[in-house]
Amino acid sequence: MTHPIRIGVQLQPQHAPDYGLIRDAVLRAEDAGVDIVFNWDHFYPLTGDADGAHFECWTMLGAFAEQTERVQIGALVTGGGYRNPDLLADMARTVDHISGGRLILGIGAGWFAKDYAEYGYDFGTPGTRLALLKEYLARITARFAVLNPAPTREIPILIGGGGERKTLRLVAEYAHIWHSFSNREVLAHKSEVLAEHCATVGRDPRRIERSVSWPGAEGAQAFVDQGVSLFTIGSSGPKYDLSKVIEAVRWRDEREPEAVTGLA
Repeated sequence: MTHPIRIGVQLQPQHAPDYGLIRDAVLRAEDAGVDIVFNWDHFYPLTGDADGAHFECWTMLGAFAEQTERVQIGALVTGGGYRNPDLLADMARTVDHISGGRLILGIGAGWFAKDYAEYGYDFGTPGTRLALLKEYLARITARFAVLNPAPTREIPILIGGGGERKTLRLVAEYAHIWHSFSNREVLAHKSEVLAEHCATVGRDPRRIERSVSWPGAEGAQAFVDQGVSLFTIGSSGPKYDLSKVIEAVRWRDEREPEAVTGLA
């Protein structure tokens, strides 16, 4: 199974004191031809002024759903412990309907200690956060099955991370997309580990789309040769520079030009 090459942009909702700056960036990204517009799920900036301007993830995704027409939308990634999982499933189903079936549910175990401390969540340890993610994924998928109205389709789940014993097992069980933060050498090893987990749970690893950050046009083909098909570029406020996004879209289109139809 092969997946089409796709380009995503992560519009990081930091340092944009006017939401209109984010709205404009979403419009420019869709017009530029990206396939997916992501945000992220944090409560404070990750770079620059630690107490700078910042907006919340999921209310923003509802706005993305109304504003856009073509692109898929989602968080890269939702913090697993920030919301009741049944509520999160309902939120995802609702945004999926608002967007006409264009939501990707990106989720991870969480890692940014300030989010937890300032908003009153138990930070715990990597192990407890992963255990919670495992519980939440089971509850989310169970809730999807009983919501009325149901999601528009099987909402694709993106899991970010690369822990070999726990995270990749969850990828094998639940994910449609796996976002890895690895270089090519580490990615090759972790892909083998993922294949072993898939064999254990009876799943074809080729059905799981591979996702990484954009390495530049000169390095992207090597990742494609390793099975990667989704590349994402991050951009931060207030200016939301999309020059790298445009480069990536151009590379995608030169590599996979649209078929010409209607000619004799």
